[in-house]
Amino acid sequence: QPDNVVTNDDLAQVMDTTDEWIRSRVGIISRRIAGPDETVADMAVAAAGKAIAGSGVSPAEIDLVIVATCSTEAPIPNASATVASRLGINAPGAYDLNAACAGFCYGLANASDAIRAGSARNVLVIGSEKMSAWVDPDDRSTRIIFADGAGAAVVGPVADPDDEPGIGPVVWGSAGAIADRIVIKDRTSFLYQEGQSVFRWATTELHPTALAACKQAGVKVEDLEAFVPHQANLRIVEALARKIGVPRERVADDIQYAGNTSSASIPLALARMTERGELQSGSPALLMGFGAGMCYAAQVITVP
Repeated sequence: QPDNVVTNDDLAQVMDTTDEWIRSRVGIISRRIAGPDETVADMAVAAAGKAIAGSGVSPAEIDLVIVATCSTEAPIPNASATVASRLGINAPGAYDLNAACAGFCYGLANASDAIRAGSARNVLVIGSEKMSAWVDPDDRSTRIIFADGAGAAVVGPVADPDDEPGIGPVVWGSAGAIADRIVIKDRTSFLYQEGQSVFRWATTELHPTALAACKQAGVKVEDLEAFVPHQANLRIVEALARKIGVPRERVADDIQYAGNTSSASIPLALARMTERGELQSGSPALLMGFGAGMCYAAQVITVP
């Protein structure tokens, strides 16, 4: 995460808002904002370096790099090849994936499928976003929510072919008919979203996808160690958890201090729960991403 912490009181100094107003509507206390020269690739490299160091896999053993992002400054060159080169990963397959806030779940699904198909052995999956670059600094509705950061994971084959995979089947989809609810209209525009419409869609339409992912993985909701949804808005997170039936103490709430970091939010929240000792190795956790597009995806993973 960037070093720069922006609190609600900081925002209250430059726009018509208060700490209480922000907390009551989106549940955010503070967020991290990247510096002018800090890029999506910079944050991706930082997060991926930690993931590789903790994985026991060397850069030479990684043969595919996926960067989930929707906030690069320009689409060419892609971030993934640049990130791979900076990490010392030689000539991997490399592509950027834009499923917005569902990007990390899409990336995990693609990594899992690539390994199963034999087209990759070890895959580096990164979610990295500089959302602040696309937010109108005068738009209270978006500036209080969106933030910057990156998270990453190394996905590899199971040690024994008879072992259960650590990434369950993905259940995904999209609602393109309402894609204009979150949009950047052109090269010179800022991000715009219809907040209430997105809130209704997320809290009324998406919980069956999460339940289907549990069913596909053969995991009961009551056996989940954690529910780690995209950190869009604390009210959305808590509403989804109630409909799925996950106790509040097992639900990720990293949005309080990280803000909405789009495709980076799920890996950041997972890392936070791990650091706090809230996840037991070998236990199931339900991931769920959703956002612009309107794309969504869910899968159950086994906590490493």
